[in-house]
Amino acid sequence: MFRTLYARLAAVLCALLVAIGLLYAFLATSSTTRHLQTLEQNINRDVARRIVADRNLVAEGRLSMEALKATFSAYMEINPSIEIYLLDLDGRILSFSADPGKVKRKSVALEPVRAFLAGAPFPLLGDDPRSHDRMKAFSVTPVPSATDPEGYLYVVLRGEQYDSAVAALQQSFVLRIGLWAVAGSLGFGLLAGLLLFHLLTRRLRRLAQAIDRFEEGSFSEALTGGAVDVAGSDELARLGQAFERMAARIVAQLDALKAQDQARRELVAQVSHDLRTPLAAVTGALETLAMKQLDDAQRAEYLAIALRQARRLGGMVDALFELARLEARDIEPQFEEVNLAELLQDVVLKFRPHADGAGVRLLLQPPRGGSPLARVDVGLIERLLDNLLVNALEHAPGEGEIEVALSGSEEALEVSVSDRGPGIPDAELETIFEPFRRGGAGARARGHAGLGLGIARRIAELHGGELSAVNRAGGGARFELRLPLLEST
Repeated sequence: MFRTLYARLAAVLCALLVAIGLLYAFLATSSTTRHLQTLEQNINRDVARRIVADRNLVAEGRLSMEALKATFSAYMEINPSIEIYLLDLDGRILSFSADPGKVKRKSVALEPVRAFLAGAPFPLLGDDPRSHDRMKAFSVTPVPSATDPEGYLYVVLRGEQYDSAVAALQQSFVLRIGLWAVAGSLGFGLLAGLLLFHLLTRRLRRLAQAIDRFEEGSFSEALTGGAVDVAGSDELARLGQAFERMAARIVAQLDALKAQDQARRELVAQVSHDLRTPLAAVTGALETLAMKQLDDAQRAEYLAIALRQARRLGGMVDALFELARLEARDIEPQFEEVNLAELLQDVVLKFRPHADGAGVRLLLQPPRGGSPLARVDVGLIERLLDNLLVNALEHAPGEGEIEVALSGSEEALEVSVSDRGPGIPDAELETIFEPFRRGGAGARARGHAGLGLGIARRIAELHGGELSAVNRAGGGARFELRLPLLEST
């Protein structure tokens, strides 16, 4: 019943209006009663004293009982709304004008009487002799005089006749009309509140419907314009805007996960294919050795094939393991301050014999303006440079050259490795760094799995740098490595 926000708001509004109605009735009744008591007691403050004076109740300094009885009888006819009681100094009731069968008290408390005579503020309520617990507004005066009191003339301003008239009024048509008017006002307020709540929660319902549609669509489609009301700057508009951003982010993340899953499938397929080739070669060579009678030269040849393919297989497995560790951020670089020019020189010297054997000139351009320092992991950066030079040697033509250069700016150090090979197709300038993306048949023929450039880029990212590739204007490709600069001291 109260599953929706609108139902809960409606229930709260109903309860609130009922509470307001009850509180209003209580406050109106109590405040009106108190106001009438105060007004009546102020108007009739001296009624007891006037009765004593007008009816000559005191003669020769004493209270006349016969005059008192006549006064009781007269006022029962003249003003039946009041009741007159004669009290002694202890508050005991000596005589009264009311019906004897309805007087239930034998005495009244004197504290309100003394407060009245002392001039305390109104309303002052005293005991009603016709009830054990009811209090009434009253007027009182000492008799026969204030200087020589023998008792008190105690006048209840709202007697039995007054109560009967009030009870009749409460059953009157006018009062019922007033009550119905109050109930109608509260009912109108309830209907108006429900309508306003319906209008105010409309945007929230639309947002809930959009969330349901988004869920039913398996979180695969971002919310289109107008699906959520985001106009304005109130809380609901901000909630809608936040949900749109969240939905767009969820869709983007799901798309990225799907792309990663597809890439993983392709990676598994490619790994299986690339590992199968050297494994098949090793298996074939060993089977040949086991099945055939071979001379020493043939045996040595098949053993060399098996060993070469086993090493190739081991290199692929090592590269895969290294790439996986880099992808998972499982490698913690050991940073240290290094002279990058000296590191480049060591790497170039290591590869120069191989380059000379391939008929390729390997050149190192010294940096301008001194030897800059970088905070790097020496082993990882050396591995990155090795991969770049291996890639350059694979694609450099015979009698060509490879140039390694180091430069610096105010923001970073830049290392470039350039060759004069065929270059890289523009569509592959970014995908060349993805695993198993190889630049042509030359790399495959040399037995590489296409992981070197992917490993190199991840090492660069691990150092807070970046690795990119561009085609040279005169032909060939240039790989550029940017690393954060550490100024020497």
